[in-house]
This record gives sequence, C-alpha cells and structure tokens, in this order.
Amino acid sequence: MEQQRERGCGENAVNYFLHRGRIRSKDAVEIKWYHGANRKAQMQEALQSDAHMIEADVIFGSQGSHDGEPIMAHPPDTDSDNTVHEWLNEVLQSDKGIKLDFKSLAAVEPSMKILKGMKDCLGRPIWINADILPGPNGSCKAIDVSGFLGAVTSHLPDVTLSLGWTTGWLAGQTNNGYTWEMVQEMEQICRTLSQPVTFPVRAALVRPSWPQLLWLLQQSERYSLTVWTGKNDVYALEDMLYIRENFNKSKIYYDLSEPQSSKLRNEVYTKNTVK
Repeated sequence: MEQQRERGCGENAVNYFLHRGRIRSKDAVEIKWYHGANRKAQMQEALQSDAHMIEADVIFGSQGSHDGEPIMAHPPDTDSDNTVHEWLNEVLQSDKGIKLDFKSLAAVEPSMKILKGMKDCLGRPIWINADILPGPNGSCKAIDVSGFLGAVTSHLPDVTLSLGWTTGWLAGQTNNGYTWEMVQEMEQICRTLSQPVTFPVRAALVRPSWPQLLWLLQQSERYSLTVWTGKNDVYALEDMLYIRENFNKSKIYYDLSEPQSSKLRNEVYTKNTVK
C-alpha cells in the first residue's frame, strides 16, 4: 500500500519534485506555487510558469451554461470560463502538482468523481483543501467536516488532505493566533485518517501560535504545514525562518506572495551557501 501511495496522488510533494530534478534538496521552501489559477488565462499562465504546485478554487456552478457542475472560481465570483473537468484535462497533461481548494461542499463529490475517472493521470501530488473548522478571527462558515472527508476519501483515499481553519487578519489590531482548543480539535479529526495531511496556516498568525502548531505536527509523521498569506497581511520574514529552524524543513511549505516568497528562498540559499 505504501509503495502504491508513493507512486500515486498521495506522493509526498518534496520527494516527487526532487526525484524529477525540479528541486535541489529535500527542502519544501524550494517548491513554488501559483495561486488562484481559476480562469483559463490564469491556468495557462500557471502551466507556462516555473511553479511546481498549481492552486485553484472550486465552487458549484449555479447559473448559465455551468449550472449543476463544479467550476473554477473564488467567491464572490459565481461563474467562470473554466469547469473542473476542463481544468483537469489541461493541468494533468503537465508534471505539476495540484491543489484544489473547495469553497462549496456541493462541489466536492462531483469533483472527486471526475478526478477518479482520470486516475491513470494522477501520478503526482494531489491536494484537496477545505477550511473545516472555525479559526482565529474567522468570519466565513467552515465546510462540514464529515461531508467533506466522506466525499473525498470514498473516491480518492490516497490524496493529501489539506485541512484548515477559517481565519481573518485585521491591520493595526491585535490578531489572535491558533489556540490549543483549535489544534486539539483538528488533531482529534485527523488521528483516525490514514492519508497524508497538511495544515494550511496563515503566515501572520504562525509565530505566536508556534507552540500549538509544533505540538500538532508532532502528533503524526503524516502531518505537514503549509504557510499561506492573505493579500494585505503583514508578517516578518524572521518568523518564517524561525519555524524552519525548529522543525523538519521537508514538512513546511510556503505558499507566499511575491516578493516575500523570493526573499525567503534567497535568505535560505544564502544561509546554506555560507554554511
């Protein structure tokens, strides 16, 4: 089973790109992301870029020609020029990894059926993401956890689950981090799972929550962290370097905006060169 998973959609992203010569070391900071590749123009730009992982958002179409099928869009958008089926047909011709971020529970089951129908092309990291629990300063409604996990695992039991919290960040105000209650609730959900799990966490909230997040990561070898940022969030590069120095570098991914993403990689490469 483990050998089969290594070759399939649950393959570790670092190992996948290292074996293909796309990164130089077993360090997740080397993996580059293209975020929000929803519409066809952004999808093509992502495919032509040097990104390793392509992230896109999925909702259930409720109007126009896409009524009743999953489409690639991020709320408040309700329509798109790209369906899940069209998107996968294009992206699966590349060697890039995939992260599908579900904003609608209704879109999960039909999307998993589409993916399962393309199983011969899924020999790459496939991450399925949803915010399943309320988190720090969060105002959006979390996706029903049992419905989400049931729909994913019944069709694709080996994909990497990306399970997060709804969060918010307010400029100029005190922003609460991830609490012990939040990480313990997440761990109770994930302990019964068998597939790899990555926890997407907001960069601006990581450092003050590091004791809680480190504890969560230490509960299973299957767990990793994916640090992401909101468009206007403020955080320190030193915080990103701190968590790298205090955990396994192959298990902390950085889905950051530019120029912060390049600054982080340059800082890491400079330190490694000096060593």
